[in-house]
Amino acid sequence: QRGICCVRKQHCILRVSIGSGLPRKVRLENLLFTGSQNEANRPGQSPSTEETGVKPPVARLQLPPFYPIIDTGFLARMSIEPATVARALADGGAGIAQFRHKGPYSRAVFEQAEEVAAILRAAAIPLVINDRADIALMVAAAGVHVGQDDLEVIQVRSLVGGSMAIGLSTHNEDQLRAGGRTAADYLAIGPIFRTASKENPDPPVGVSRLRRLRSLSAKPLVAIGGIQLTNAQQVLAAGADSVAVISDFVAENLNGRIRDWVELTRAAR
Repeated sequence: QRGICCVRKQHCILRVSIGSGLPRKVRLENLLFTGSQNEANRPGQSPSTEETGVKPPVARLQLPPFYPIIDTGFLARMSIEPATVARALADGGAGIAQFRHKGPYSRAVFEQAEEVAAILRAAAIPLVINDRADIALMVAAAGVHVGQDDLEVIQVRSLVGGSMAIGLSTHNEDQLRAGGRTAADYLAIGPIFRTASKENPDPPVGVSRLRRLRSLSAKPLVAIGGIQLTNAQQVLAAGADSVAVISDFVAENLNGRIRDWVELTRAAR
């Protein structure tokens, strides 16, 4: 039957439509987490197999050095459709993409996510959905990326199951250390440089500090924030496995700019 499943964690509410919107293979019991799971992952403790339901490590996603983010807000200001960027990423040889929408998911936004997912799936490019585990399930994404104020990794894992990759944003040493103790498949650190793509950004990490922080976790590390073609090589040289980019790969010659990014980051790696 159709309905709404509400998962509440402090001030964060995840609403998942149960019925026609979800793939048939997604069962209701897989969309719920219990209080015991929520309490089990206390700071300073690593989640066990019993807590996560997953035997780590599992290679769910291989991170290429270029990690483009399809940001709906930025693209709207540029009068560019997300599907246009998805097609250019497929043509340019990208190995991953993230769909990022900050704000409520209207029907129109969900349709954008579905279209992007279909384009990338046809090109065998893994899609990661930012913030929303429910949307990631609905579009059958390869992964979901969450931040410090979103659901905790253990809760996301109980929602999406064992096959979907989970990324976690961090902004400082303490968060990076804590992220290393979670079941996240990869961590992101940033902003590396000053950035205008996020409201109230955290202080820049910088390349020198990135080099030192790299040793704190064995998980794959994505650097984000103010990264451009002119500084991407030094970020990768400092230990980042991948660089996430929102605006610098979007240019008048979109396909050519994406190819430049793919070639430069592959060479730097």
